[in-house]
Amino acid sequence: MKIKDKSQSKVRVRFAPSPTGFLHIGGLRTALFNWLFAQHLGGAFLVRIEDTDRDRFLEEYEYAITSSLQWAGIKSDEPLVYQHARQSEHKKSVDELIEKGKAYYCFCSLDELQQKREAAQDEKETYIYDKSCRFRNTTKEDLKRAYVVRFKIDLDDDALIFDDLVRGNVSLPAEHIDDFVIARSDGSMTYNFAVVQDDHFMRISHVIRGEDHIVNTAKQILLYQAHGWSVPTFAHVPLILGSNGQKMSKRDAAVGVQDYKDKGILADALCNYLVRLGWSHGDQEVFTIDELIKYFSIENVGKNGAIFDYNKLLWLNGVYIKGKSAEELCALLPQNLLVNLVVMTPEWGQDQRLAVINLYKERSQTLRELVSGVMQLYKSPTSYDVESTDKWVISDTVDLIQKLSKELLSQKFAKQDLLSFVKIFAKNNDIKFPIIAQPIRIALIGSSNGPGVFDMMELLGQEETLVRLQKFCQKI
Repeated sequence: MKIKDKSQSKVRVRFAPSPTGFLHIGGLRTALFNWLFAQHLGGAFLVRIEDTDRDRFLEEYEYAITSSLQWAGIKSDEPLVYQHARQSEHKKSVDELIEKGKAYYCFCSLDELQQKREAAQDEKETYIYDKSCRFRNTTKEDLKRAYVVRFKIDLDDDALIFDDLVRGNVSLPAEHIDDFVIARSDGSMTYNFAVVQDDHFMRISHVIRGEDHIVNTAKQILLYQAHGWSVPTFAHVPLILGSNGQKMSKRDAAVGVQDYKDKGILADALCNYLVRLGWSHGDQEVFTIDELIKYFSIENVGKNGAIFDYNKLLWLNGVYIKGKSAEELCALLPQNLLVNLVVMTPEWGQDQRLAVINLYKERSQTLRELVSGVMQLYKSPTSYDVESTDKWVISDTVDLIQKLSKELLSQKFAKQDLLSFVKIFAKNNDIKFPIIAQPIRIALIGSSNGPGVFDMMELLGQEETLVRLQKFCQKI
């Protein structure tokens, strides 16, 4: 069902990045899961910038995050929400909890807390705040000192249990939940408090995020209940793992979305790959965006972490490159790599340029490989690969190339005609076909590894082909 005004949808999800670094591919996958969930159900997808850490906040990071989302085709259905701009509302909520007796001032110094923490460690026990300020009668003089605000935990049960769309019933032991800080001594809010305030303000119905946030969920549910607000439905998705089965790091592969864009990975290929890390629809590997929206279900997200395989991403990216027209690829290069092939190949017309792209896209797994291939053919080689020449250049090679060049003057430069001609040439000169075909390839691009010889000859044309053959004979 199509919902024209998504602000009225009952399904509302959000992606809430912190602009203290570039967008991680794990973050992009979380954004994708949220976006697909909303798209599938006709709901609203929102973006909140959690910019309360002003010491680490940089506009550069915010731009990198929002531009990466835009590059991936993920757009917020409503204007972005900035957490920092809502600080006054956060402060009001803290005051309300204090007035209701659900939060209190804590005057324990950092040194006192550290001593208690070390004492617990010596006893090999988990440190839990001892509530020493909970029943204190706070005076006006007290409030002139440094303090934090703590939330009162009152749990009768041994555990807090909630239903997770990915993991089913999740039980969090009550003994591990202490009277936690909701407002710091500098007046800023802690993550668990601020996120509840903003999710309620944005009317978020489902919180879909990484499994590393499970430990925060109990505190957040208790805050919702203290305010008398509806608790959203939670779904904690597995993390992306490296080859060693641990949380992915730079040792395994690049972790920033921008890194993959710079490598020449297409946005739709990266998104397809990331969604498939932890989610499946039968054995299908390649999906269009419409198919992902149609088939995506959060219940089909697995519980176990998925191992990132860069080689598989390269394969998938190659599939996407092959599936795009030369016109599409030419237009994508400036967007992805800031590369303009029209400027880089001024001696070619657009038809010739597109034909070369079509030739090399079949051999390319990244846009960078595609550009490298196109430029390999565009630029006449200034040197020749030693391994190639050692293997294919023999004592008669120069004479054969010179003879061939003369006969090419009267030949039609079309792929099939050239193939037939060189086959006859090889037979007439009593040599095997590769003995002449491979040196031609080396003369054209400097290496015996490349596209079809006669495709390249046709695209370069008679004049340029003959120039390169003569240059090869002079240098060998």
